[in-house]
Amino acid sequence: MDQIRRNRLEELLREEISALILSGEIKDPRVASLVSVSRVEVNRDGSHAKVWVSCLEDEQASLDSAVQGLESAAGFIQSRIGRKLRLRLTPILHFFPDLGIKEGFEMVGKIKDLLGR
Repeated sequence: MDQIRRNRLEELLREEISALILSGEIKDPRVASLVSVSRVEVNRDGSHAKVWVSCLEDEQASLDSAVQGLESAAGFIQSRIGRKLRLRLTPILHFFPDLGIKEGFEMVGKIKDLLGR
């Protein structure tokens, strides 16, 4: 799969998974609407996709439980994406917690403390 097609697929997957979360179609109570998809990476042949999710809540436990809920609903999400996007091969989804946003806010706080603001 060439890079342009892979980038387009990654963006489509990110949008569709986000839409499923926001619409409440994923019935798992661990997956709240405060969960957002921050990044998707599809491997070269398009058979697997890594999906990084972040949570706007401060607790690490809520992010971990949201990732577990998404992992358990991965088959449902894949089937919905496959029907909507009409892909020949729907990637197998693997979900991971994205701590970048939280770590970014912590770093900004540390910098402000150093500068005395």
